[in-house]
Amino acid sequence: MILCFDIGGTAIKMAEASSADQVTPKGRINTPTDDFDAFVGVMRDQITAASTPPAAIAVSLAGVLDPDTGVGTMANIPCLTGRKLQSELAARLGLPVVLGNDADCFALAEATVGVGRGHDVVFGLILGTGVGGGVVVRGELINRDGGFAGEIGHGPIAQRILTEPSISLPAFPCGCGLSGCLDAVCSARGMERLHTHLHGVPRDSRGIVADWMAGDKNATRTIDIWIGLLAGPLAVMENMLGAGIIAVGGGLSNAPGLITALDRAVRAQCLRRFDRPLIVQAGCPVEPGLVGAAILGLQYVNSINAE
Repeated sequence: MILCFDIGGTAIKMAEASSADQVTPKGRINTPTDDFDAFVGVMRDQITAASTPPAAIAVSLAGVLDPDTGVGTMANIPCLTGRKLQSELAARLGLPVVLGNDADCFALAEATVGVGRGHDVVFGLILGTGVGGGVVVRGELINRDGGFAGEIGHGPIAQRILTEPSISLPAFPCGCGLSGCLDAVCSARGMERLHTHLHGVPRDSRGIVADWMAGDKNATRTIDIWIGLLAGPLAVMENMLGAGIIAVGGGLSNAPGLITALDRAVRAQCLRRFDRPLIVQAGCPVEPGLVGAAILGLQYVNSINAE
C-alpha cells in the first residue's frame, strides 16, 4: 500500500492506494505552513493510522523541486522552502518518500486513468488560481527528478499587441517576479485583472464567464482577448510536444463552453490538423493530485521490486 498526500497551501489531503484505480481518500487537514515539525507530525500521524503499514510515502506538492539540488520552493508553505525535502522527510518518517509537483501529478493521473489514456504524450494544463502544466511521455513524467518542464504559465511570452481582437496591453506583473507571463493574465485572477483593465469594473472570473455565456458585450471582449492571449502559446507548446491530448484542470476548466472555444482557437494555429478536440476537460474520477502521487509511489515500489 502507498500512503499518498496532496499538499497545498490551505489543506493536506490524504489517501491510501494499492493501484492507480484504487485510491481511497482518507480525509484532509489544515496545512501547517510555518512549522516543519508540525508538518512532519501530520504525516507521521497518518502513517500510524494507516490500515496497513505503507511501503512508501508519495506526495504531490504545490511547488517545485530543483532537479540539481533537490531543494524545494513552496511559495505558500514557507516551512518547506529551502529544504531537501525527499531526504529530510524520508529520514524523519523512516520510509521511502517520492515527491512530485502538483501539476505533474495532475498530468500523470490524466495520462493513466483520465482522458489521456491511450496517448503517448499528454500535456496536463492547469487553468485556475495560476496557469501551470505537466508533461507525461509514455507513462513517465519528464520531471521525474523535479524541474520546470511544462510550466507554460511563467516567462514573458504573453502578447501585448493583438490584431484580432485589436488591442494593446501592458506587460502585467507576475508573482514570479517577471512581467508578461500567461499566469498574470490568463489565470482566473489574470482574467479578472484583464477585465478590470478593459472595462474599469471589477468582476470575478465565474461572473465573467457567466456573463460571456449570456452574451454580455464586455465579457465577450474580455474572453475573446483571453483566448487570443492563451491560444498562441498553447499551439506552440503543442507543436513542441506533439501531445495527443491536452487535459485541462483548475477552476476555469469547469466552464465547458470556455474550454471548447479555447480548443477551437488552439487547433486553428497548430501545425497538426486535428479533426477532434485536442483540449478537453480532465476526467480523473478521484482527486488527481492523490492519484498522481499514488502512481509515482507505485512506480517507485515496482522499480525497487524489479531490481
